[in-house]
Amino acid sequence: MGKLNAKRILPRRGTVITGVVRFFKRHVSVFVLLVIMSISVLVGYRIFDGLKKELKIVDGDNEFNVITMGNDIETAFDQLGVIVESYDYISAPLSTKLTSDAIQEILIKRAVPVNITIDGKTTEVMTYYDTVGETIKNNGIVLGPLDKVEGLSLDDPIRIGMNIKVVRVREEVLAETEEIPYAIEEVPNEKMNKGEKKVVQAGVDGTLEKYYKLTYEDGHIVSREFMSEKVIAEPVTEIVEYGTVPNFKTSRGDLVRYSKVIEMRATAYTSSYEDTGKKPGDPGFGICYTGMKAREGIIAVDPKVIPLYTKVYVEVVGSEPDYGFAIAADIGSAVKGNLIDVYLDTTEAVKKWGTKKVRVYILNEQNDDRWKNTDYTK
Repeated sequence: MGKLNAKRILPRRGTVITGVVRFFKRHVSVFVLLVIMSISVLVGYRIFDGLKKELKIVDGDNEFNVITMGNDIETAFDQLGVIVESYDYISAPLSTKLTSDAIQEILIKRAVPVNITIDGKTTEVMTYYDTVGETIKNNGIVLGPLDKVEGLSLDDPIRIGMNIKVVRVREEVLAETEEIPYAIEEVPNEKMNKGEKKVVQAGVDGTLEKYYKLTYEDGHIVSREFMSEKVIAEPVTEIVEYGTVPNFKTSRGDLVRYSKVIEMRATAYTSSYEDTGKKPGDPGFGICYTGMKAREGIIAVDPKVIPLYTKVYVEVVGSEPDYGFAIAADIGSAVKGNLIDVYLDTTEAVKKWGTKKVRVYILNEQNDDRWKNTDYTK
């Protein structure tokens, strides 16, 4: 067998070119599509890069950066699923337009519920403020200068569900009027009987005003503090005169005013010879030492004890009738010390008298009207 000579057959040049053309014709649509897609992606990226906005959102303790195509915050939040309630705080209005120039930071503070009690009414409110004072103020509550928050200070931080009780505090000055009792001054009157009194100047109470500071909390008084006092009207002292003249009423109903009383013994005498040593017709018969005519109402005294011409009242100690008013107008040799001798008209009366215990009252009015019309010389 002979060898088979293999011969390498090369394609002709025209055949090769034709194949290339056929290849390009077959794949040109894919290429064009790839080019178009690349251009679209590039253009789209350029457009996206020009339209995108980058946000930094601080929501309470959470902080994150996001990219959005929204034109305003509300659209961006809708796209991102961020929900903000009407009572929450947002650092910019939802209608705020977004820009791609810089990262925009948006702060959200979530409101929490608290209870505010004021003027007897409790209301639950939502607040995003940090302190008690800010929450009170931004809920339209105006605190007076003395108002307070029970158990809290205005700078205390807000906590979920906390109770804030506003206490209305006010103060007022109360004036109370009191009487100032008048004093009574007693003045001795040496012309009035002892035991008698006479108002010579009526007393009038004064007026004192006392001032107190009252503190009210929610309409109730919680403290009363004395501040000062002022005398509106001075009291007028009542002046009362009182008698100093000792006196007593006799059994006959006469008022005896005396300056002194002496316990004595009393004997009796007449103008008889037995008593005076003189007989009718003798010089000086029936005439007393003072020149007065002897008669009832004349007594003989020791001038060292009772001065002559002294007017007295002689009271008999016991149940017997008094001798009565008399004048010391006589003396006697036996009348010494605390002894008097009373004049009686008859010897029988003298004997009956005997000796008695008496009280001799020295009368206060020595010029008493009782003796104005009495002439003891007759």
